[in-house]
Amino acid sequence: MDALLAETDLPELAAARVGHELRRLRSTSDRWRRRGQELAALFSSARELAQLRDVDELLGRLVERAHDLVGTDVTYLSEFDADSQELRVRTTLGTVAPSFLGLRVPPGMGLASQVVEGRRPSWTSRYTTMTQVPHDSAIDAAVAAEGLVSLLGVPLLAGDEVIGVLFAANRVEHAFSPDEVSLLSAFADHAAIVLQTARLLARTQESADETRRAYGELARHVEAMERASEVHSDLTSLVLQGGEAPDVATALGRALRCDVELLDTGRLDPSLADAVDRSRRSGRCASAGDGSYAVAVLAGPALLGALLLTQGELEFGPVELRTAERAAQITALLKLKQDAMIEAEQRVRGDLLADMLSDDADRRAGLATRARARGIRLDELRSAVVVSVPAERRREAVRALRRNGGPVGEHADRVVALTADPDPGVAGARVHATVSRAVRVPVLAVGAGFAEAAGDLRGQVEAASACVRILPSLGLSDTAVTVDEYLPYTALFGPGEARVATYVRRVLGPVLDWDAEHAGKLLPTLAAYLAHRMSPVATARVLHLHKNTVLQRLERAAELLGADWQEPDRLFRITVAVRLVQLTKGP
Repeated sequence: MDALLAETDLPELAAARVGHELRRLRSTSDRWRRRGQELAALFSSARELAQLRDVDELLGRLVERAHDLVGTDVTYLSEFDADSQELRVRTTLGTVAPSFLGLRVPPGMGLASQVVEGRRPSWTSRYTTMTQVPHDSAIDAAVAAEGLVSLLGVPLLAGDEVIGVLFAANRVEHAFSPDEVSLLSAFADHAAIVLQTARLLARTQESADETRRAYGELARHVEAMERASEVHSDLTSLVLQGGEAPDVATALGRALRCDVELLDTGRLDPSLADAVDRSRRSGRCASAGDGSYAVAVLAGPALLGALLLTQGELEFGPVELRTAERAAQITALLKLKQDAMIEAEQRVRGDLLADMLSDDADRRAGLATRARARGIRLDELRSAVVVSVPAERRREAVRALRRNGGPVGEHADRVVALTADPDPGVAGARVHATVSRAVRVPVLAVGAGFAEAAGDLRGQVEAASACVRILPSLGLSDTAVTVDEYLPYTALFGPGEARVATYVRRVLGPVLDWDAEHAGKLLPTLAAYLAHRMSPVATARVLHLHKNTVLQRLERAAELLGADWQEPDRLFRITVAVRLVQLTKGP
C-alpha cells in the first residue's frame, strides 16, 4: 500500500492521510471479519446446544464451546442456588486441581457474587488485588491452587433470574477487552436460554414420567381393589354357605394368583415359625423369605394356624397383603366354628372316656351302644396312653389328640388317649410326637395295652399313671415308654401304694427317726454305700467325705438296723426301701 501511494502524485500530507484511512479501513475490516467468524461460531454453538436435552451433558458442552470461543486457559460454569444463594462449580475445562470442581461460593463473596448481585459481567486482571468485594479464604485457596490470575464472569440470565455464572480465566495477568466481554456475554445469553429450556423440558419429562407412574400405580391400585372386593365377596359366601378354613386358602390363591397353604401350628419349620411369630405379635403379614409371606390365624391370643402365601405372577403390594390379613381373620372365624363343633363332639367323647374309667356301674352301662353312636367301636381299642404335660397345656394336648379320632380326655390330672394300635410302644410314640408338636414343652407318655375296655382298661390306666409319676424320679422328662418297661416300679406304685410307706417305715424306721432328730445323713450315706457296691472308699469319694466318717456312719446304721443288716435277705429289703424313699422324694 505504501509503494502504491509513493507512485502517486499526491502531496505528502494527503498521501499520509490516505494511508492512515486505508489502514483504519483494513483494521475495521479485519475486526468485522473476526467478529463475523465469532458470530458464526456463536450461532453454530447455539444451534448445537439447542439440540441437547440432557442438562448435565448440556452444561459440559456449554463450557467446552465457551472455552473454544474465548480461548482462555480455564473455563467453568457455576450454578446458582436460589434457596441458599450459593454458587457451586458444576463443570470445568482446563482445570488441574481436583478441589476446584464442586467449589461453593457463599453469598456476597468473590467475583461470582458481584456478577449475581449486579446481573452484569465483572472481571479483574489480577484476582489477588481485587478489592471491590470481600474475599473468602476457601475460594482464595482454590484459585491459588489452580494458578488463576485474571478472571471474567458473565451471568446466565433467564429473564430477571440468575441461573448461573460462566467464567473465563487465565493463569497470567490479562486485561479483558470489550470484544471478549461482549462475545462471552452473548454466548452466555444464548446458553442461558438453551439451559433454561433444557431444564423446563427435563422438568416436563419428569412430570410426564411421574404422571405415567401415578396412572400406572392408580391402575394397579384399582385392579388390586377389585381383587380385594372379589376375595371379600368369595369369603362372605364361604361364611354364609358353611365353608371350611381350607376353602379360604383356595379363594385367596385364586384371587391373588399365587399359592396359598393353610398351615397347622405343628407343621412349622424354624424359619416359618419365626415369620408366624412376628405376624402374631404385629397382626400383619410377615416376610418368610423368597417372596413368601406368612400371616398368623389368631383368635385373641390363641394361635390357630397360619396362611403361607408364595408369590406367583402377581407382585404383592399393600392391598394384597391387607387382603391376606382379612382372609386370615375369616379363616380364624371358620376354624373357631369348626373347632366348636369338634369340641362339642369330643366333649361327648371325653365324657365317654370318663364313663369308661369310672367305678360307677351305672355310668358304664350301655358303653358300647353310646360309643357306636359316636362312631367308636370299643372292641377295636387296644392301647391306652397316659400323657403328662403342664396343666396350662392340657387343653392344647387334648385338642391335638382329638384329630386321631379315638376317645381323649383329662383324667386325674393327666391326659388319656385310647387308640387302636395293638402295640402300646407304637401308640405311646405317636401320641408323644403329636402332643410335643402342639405344646412344644417336654412331654411324658406311657403306653399300656389292654384286652377288655370295661374292666382291664381302668387297671392299665392306673398303672400307666403310676409309671408317669415315677419317671421324673428316674431322670426322665421328655420320652415315650410302656408300662411293661418299668413293671417293677408300676407294681410298687400302682393301686394300694399306701402299703409302700408302711413297708419303708418298718424297714428303715430307726434310720429315718435318727436323721429327723439329729439332722443326720445316715440315709444318704446308706444310699451311696449301696449304689457303689458297698465300698467305703467309693462312698467317701462320691460324698466328698473322709473314709473314717463313712465308717462311723455305717456303724451307727448297724446299731439302728441290727448287726445282721448286711445279710442277703435283710440287705435286699433295705436296698429296696432306700430306693423307694429316693423315688418318693423325686429327682
